[in-house]
Amino acid sequence: MHVFTSLLAFSTYFFIGLAMICCFMFIYTRITPYNEWQLIKENNVAAALAFSGTFIGYVIPLSSAAINSVSIPDYLAWGLIALVVQLVIYLAVRIYMPKLSEYITNHNNAAGMFMGAASLAGGIFNAACMTW
Repeated sequence: MHVFTSLLAFSTYFFIGLAMICCFMFIYTRITPYNEWQLIKENNVAAALAFSGTFIGYVIPLSSAAINSVSIPDYLAWGLIALVVQLVIYLAVRIYMPKLSEYITNHNNAAGMFMGAASLAGGIFNAACMTW
């Protein structure tokens, strides 16, 4: 019976996490002025670097929230905080680099890597701050 309970808890957190990841990707791709999916299909490495870093930058704190949360509502709240942090990082990079969208759509790998690295660094820092 203990294995079933553990499997149920795992499944609950895992599938809620997948749903939060899908929501994050949906929201993030609507915030950016370019279509990440299309650019990646067209072999735009800059877009792939930026989006991959952002994706991982969200999943890391979401994983930390799964480890540390005390309930499903707590997990959802920290997942929402992680989402907001990633959006703030994107906006901060856009302020720092106003032509970010143009750079990424024009295959500027340095800009894509910087965006991805900023998102990844923000996600790692966000996850580290999720201690209670």
